[in-house]
Amino acid sequence: MNFALEVSNYVLVAILAAVSMTWIFLIRSMWITFRDSPFLDRFEPRPHNNPKVSVILPARNEERFIEKCLNSLTNQDYENFEIIVIDDRSDDSTGTIIKKIAEKDPRVKYLLADPKPEGWVGKNWACVEGFRRSTGDLLLFTDADTKHSKNTISLSVSHMLSENLAALSVIPKLLCLDRWTKVALPVLSTFLHTRFSALRVNDPSKKTGYFFGSFFIIKREVYSKVGTHEGVKSDIVEDGALGKKVKEGGFKIKMVRGEHLVEAVWARDFPTLWHALKRIMTPLYIQSKYTALGIFVAVLFLLFVPFPLSIFAGIMTGSSQMFLPLLAVSLISSSLIFLASAIDAAMGLGLPARYALLSPLGSTLIVSGFASGILNAKSSRAVSWRGRTYALSDTIQHSISL
Repeated sequence: MNFALEVSNYVLVAILAAVSMTWIFLIRSMWITFRDSPFLDRFEPRPHNNPKVSVILPARNEERFIEKCLNSLTNQDYENFEIIVIDDRSDDSTGTIIKKIAEKDPRVKYLLADPKPEGWVGKNWACVEGFRRSTGDLLLFTDADTKHSKNTISLSVSHMLSENLAALSVIPKLLCLDRWTKVALPVLSTFLHTRFSALRVNDPSKKTGYFFGSFFIIKREVYSKVGTHEGVKSDIVEDGALGKKVKEGGFKIKMVRGEHLVEAVWARDFPTLWHALKRIMTPLYIQSKYTALGIFVAVLFLLFVPFPLSIFAGIMTGSSQMFLPLLAVSLISSSLIFLASAIDAAMGLGLPARYALLSPLGSTLIVSGFASGILNAKSSRAVSWRGRTYALSDTIQHSISL
């Protein structure tokens, strides 16, 4: 028994040493990303025309946010644009709010989406409906809970045309409206600023392609060539899937920082946070069961295991010095998680670094949400989003892995 315990102890020491090295790599990558990523308003402008921009804005049950979003769009300093707002069969007053604004501003076009066909995710269908109604050479996709500075469109058009891009996506400031999201997102978005960083997306030698659904602008012909949202019609993480398809198509895409220009809501309360976590893992499981399970185990050890092992090793060290190495390496791993969360909270999310102190709770939420996503992946209610539930077991998911 003692021999088996000793072997297990040193296996855990080796695993947590690897976890610590991984966190050092992630923190370094995140720091470089914050330091070197390009900004939306920092580029060398070149002469260009002002093509018509069609803003495509799907909205379902967005009565809390839609008016503020539309006001920020109608106040843009760019002159040649239209706003196609698709009411995706809302159950609240979203449609009424859109119609009132459209009556006052002819640039705003209200469109009630046709009933969602079988096999489609609602947002993807609404985006295609808006595309069919649009007339612009450039298509700007955004979300109803997003707020834009007055020069966002003009900057994105100028940046895109000056650098001859096929598509441009802007990293928004992710707003955390509830305490649960403030606890969980600093831990989770560490991966966003490393695995899906602007530096990786902008590097043509890397396979990483990604769009932020809250803001990406794309040439009309490019959007058509990659199959529009119809090509990712069943994808629950459609922005990542579409960005992946555009880059795989050989088109030049760029991701830029715009936290000072665009604000977006990632989750609104505990239920939306929980379902957001599930919708990350569920499509990965549908895409590849073993890959998803491998990712889950990796995330489990990276985010969660160091905390309970620190407590366990601390207790066991009182009876045997054999556990000192485990205590040391688990404390180092835990400290690195705290550090990464603090950096991301302060530099990426604009949150007080004190939320990093709750990283163990945030890690527990993330791991639990991922586990729920895997366990329910085959159910008829695998994912709930904006009042709809989706069964993904018979769908094709193009989502990118963590």
